[in-house]
Amino acid sequence: MVLAIALLALGPALSHADPKPDISDLTAAPIVVTGEPFSTFVRGGPDRSLGKLTFLGGLVLTSPSPFFGGWSGLLVGDDAKSILALSDIGVWMTAELTYAGRHPSGVTNARLGPLLDKKGAPLTDRRGRDSESIALENGTLSRGSVLIGFEGRPPRIERYDLGADGIGADRASLKLAPGMNRMGANKGLEALTIMKGGPYKGQVIAFSERLYDPSRNHTGWLWTKDGPVTIHLQNVGDFDITDIASLEDGTLFVLERRFRWLEGVKMRLIRVSPDGIAPGRTLDGETLIEADMADNIDNMEGLAATRLKSGEVLITMISDDNFNHLIQRTLLLQFALKDVKQAKARPPNEAPGSNVRN
Repeated sequence: MVLAIALLALGPALSHADPKPDISDLTAAPIVVTGEPFSTFVRGGPDRSLGKLTFLGGLVLTSPSPFFGGWSGLLVGDDAKSILALSDIGVWMTAELTYAGRHPSGVTNARLGPLLDKKGAPLTDRRGRDSESIALENGTLSRGSVLIGFEGRPPRIERYDLGADGIGADRASLKLAPGMNRMGANKGLEALTIMKGGPYKGQVIAFSERLYDPSRNHTGWLWTKDGPVTIHLQNVGDFDITDIASLEDGTLFVLERRFRWLEGVKMRLIRVSPDGIAPGRTLDGETLIEADMADNIDNMEGLAATRLKSGEVLITMISDDNFNHLIQRTLLLQFALKDVKQAKARPPNEAPGSNVRN
């Protein structure tokens, strides 16, 4: 009975039928965020084998701020501590993760603010502020630039500068492919990354949450020197795409989600090898993990991949609670991927927690 009641509330939430706060008067400021750690991926434990992944731990994130929630995009810095999260109400959050050894233990120095239009004002149109995806274009999370994908009407990708005060005003738009107008208003630009390496290093890849081709595979776009060209990802089980992330060897990770009334929410992580990515090709990947409501997951929407000093890859995910705080949770999950070769493109990062004082 409890599960049935939860699903009745969760279904409309995943359909974006929930109230979301107005940000017209929001200004950037520090906020309090509490992170309650948990150590088992299975709800209540004991844990199960995750194959090539090792579950490092998770945090249940809460905040008294009315603007905290809806996290749909995620970046993690090379230090594995600094994070930048993007909400689907046109809000960003910066913070630092703390660690107990290798395990996430909390969040400090959280700061939250609104995305700004080209005139420097907060985005107020409820359909136009639906920011769902973010990619680091250059620099770092403290000084650089990002691309942000918007799911609403019209779909768009905008360029913003990063600085000590967070994300600045919108300063440019990325040219989109004509076919991107076929995306549904609530199934649009959900996933975005800039390839860190491989044959398409520096190129943008974006995917619709749900836009099928005639073979019912997922539709995305790769920006080559000649502009955006269509790519596809094999559809297995009608999962939706919620985010993508890349590594410096050209590996692509895809985060997927599925909701059904009788089974609840599921989550899946796929790895696509660099040689499988090409214009006009249907990408296929290896499933690293598939999880359901027996596991400690929620509506997982944000994904980041970070190379560690050990050569492992740190996979970080964050969930979108749809501002439905009584039914859903904001979860931050971290996994280590073990069977990867250390890339030679740049120096490795420090392992999480290696220089952290709690």
